[in-house]
Amino acid sequence: MEEKEIKSVIESMLFVWGDPLHVQTISDILGIHSEIVRKCLLDLKEEYEVQDRGIQMVEIDNCFQLCTNKKNFPFLEKLCTPVQKKRLTQAALEVLAIIAYKQPITKPEIEEIRGVKCDKAINTLLERGLIVEKGRLEKIGRPILYETTETFLKQFGLTSLKELSPLIDISVFEQFQEEQQAIE
Repeated sequence: MEEKEIKSVIESMLFVWGDPLHVQTISDILGIHSEIVRKCLLDLKEEYEVQDRGIQMVEIDNCFQLCTNKKNFPFLEKLCTPVQKKRLTQAALEVLAIIAYKQPITKPEIEEIRGVKCDKAINTLLERGLIVEKGRLEKIGRPILYETTETFLKQFGLTSLKELSPLIDISVFEQFQEEQQAIE
């Protein structure tokens, strides 16, 4: 086995194993004298250092391990620290439902349905990528039209808007209640 191939195999072993590997363990697996393995490990370690790579090799008590370059820690910390997203407020969920069922729809139309302002809810939904601006309505003031996104579908486990539960016509219930009250 050539030195280049030995280094390649050692590098793969260290990458897959994750924990420190003893020189003798690597030597036994490769069937090569431990001094050759140690020389290849030290060569690899130096190559990483000279090239100032993102991966470094450390030696601990005749064991070697791959690790990240400590200069990159601030970036890895950002990557590995989960972003904690707050749940949507009741208002944001209501606005999202209105948009999902009535899209494309304008903010004034949403506010008419809800009976209150919805600026904050719309901004939250835009920031989370659940809705997008889809043009403007051709009428006075040219209000923005809003629609849901693929992110909305993914987060709610839908493959298309056709999978939304059908809306219940509330007027049927209102008429039923009126009829019940008339009977009483």
